[in-house]
This record gives sequence, structure tokens and C-alpha cells, in this order.
Amino acid sequence: MRLYGLIGYPLGHSRSAEIWNGRFAREGIDAEYALYELPSVSDIMPLTEGTPLLCGFNVTIPYKKSVIPFLSTLSPEAREAGAVNTVKIERGGDGSLSLHGYNTDITGFMRAVRPLIEDVPHDKRKALVLGTGGASGAVCVGLRNLGWEVTVVSRRRGDGVVAYSELTPEVVDGCGMVVNATPAGMAPHIMASPPFPYEYLHPGQVCFDLVYNPENTLFMRIAAAHGCRVKNGLAMLEYQAEEARKIWNI
Repeated sequence: MRLYGLIGYPLGHSRSAEIWNGRFAREGIDAEYALYELPSVSDIMPLTEGTPLLCGFNVTIPYKKSVIPFLSTLSPEAREAGAVNTVKIERGGDGSLSLHGYNTDITGFMRAVRPLIEDVPHDKRKALVLGTGGASGAVCVGLRNLGWEVTVVSRRRGDGVVAYSELTPEVVDGCGMVVNATPAGMAPHIMASPPFPYEYLHPGQVCFDLVYNPENTLFMRIAAAHGCRVKNGLAMLEYQAEEARKIWNI
């Protein structure tokens, strides 16, 4: 029996265990995927040291960045994104332990969003990415890999980050896509959404929400009401899991 899992806090919204354990059952793989709610990122080491069958884990909010100091190595993609969502555990015969960090969110996002943006005119291939967390870093790398110009938006202006209050009609009109890379709207807080000036949206723009629970978020509903094409993050979750599976060799 091999163990895998998801670390984060809280994890009540997650469907990862359902997806992974369903695959294991269908394919007859002797493995189990569990949810590990950790109140502190420093709990990672006691978890890995005390769970000898644990071979790897995914990382979600709020630890995609703060997990990095605990890792032995980082993949180039994870280093570029400044965030990790997949960790492979290697255990030596002498009891040694090493953790290797990767970012499969990048490929997962690219695969999920590509069908939506194929027909976006080149002069509109500018995206507003809402949020500055680990998911945002992966989205930004993925968009740049696809040839898009990226502007990161947050509540407060910072280095390379604009504030929501700075978004003018001209700025929003000039972009072809808005990505919600924040947890706003995630269950159980389903009536929340980023403080974006939705009134500036117009038909034809793509609005992608990394949140997948609920399936139709408030962000998506408002965007759809303005004629935008919308999609949630479930496909991204499934695609990034396929990439994690390659890393874990299962």
C-alpha cells in the first residue's frame, strides 16, 4: 500500500481524494489518497517522518509558497512560478528523507484554458490575473508560455502588482481574459467574489475561475451575465493530477 495526499488548511472544499481514490479503484492500484489538514506548514515534516508509507503529496492553499523551505530540490517550473503544488518523497535505506517540489498547476492550467483562447485576437491576448498567491504564480507562467501578456491584480498595489481600484474601463476592455486565482467564492463562502469592476466586462472575454467548488461560482455567474465565456478549475485540477501521477510514477 502506497499513500498519497493533499496538504492545506482548510480542506473541506477539496474533491482531490474523491478523484484520486476513484482512479485507484478503477485501475486496481494498491494506493490511497488522503486529506491532511495541517494548521501550520511546519507540520509537514512530522507528517512525512511519521507516515512511512507516504510517497508524495499535493499542496494547496495556503502552503504553495511556504512549503518551499522544507524541500530538498525544486523543479525549474516550480522555481519560475515561486510555488509548489506537488511533492515527491524519497526515503533512503538509512532513514534519510528528501522532498522534491514540482509545479503541475502550470501545465494543468494551460491544458484547461487553451480551448477557450484559441480564437482570441492577438491584440487582445492580455490577461488580468487576480491574486498574488501560489496559484497566481503558476497561472502567470502558464499564460506567458502561451504568449500572453499578464497583469497581476490585488487589493493593494505592489511591485509588479496593480490594485483593483486602478482598473479602468480601458484597461479591462483591452484584455481578452480575466483569471480568478484567489480562493474568493470557494465553498463554504459561495457568495464571495473578488472586488473586480465587473461592470467593465463585455461579451467575448474569457473569465476563468480556478475555484471548482461550487461548480458555478459567483465570479462566473457575474461574468456570464456580461456575456463572457466562463470556465471553472475542475479540468485544471484533473490535468494537474495527471502530471503529478507521472512524477509519482503511478
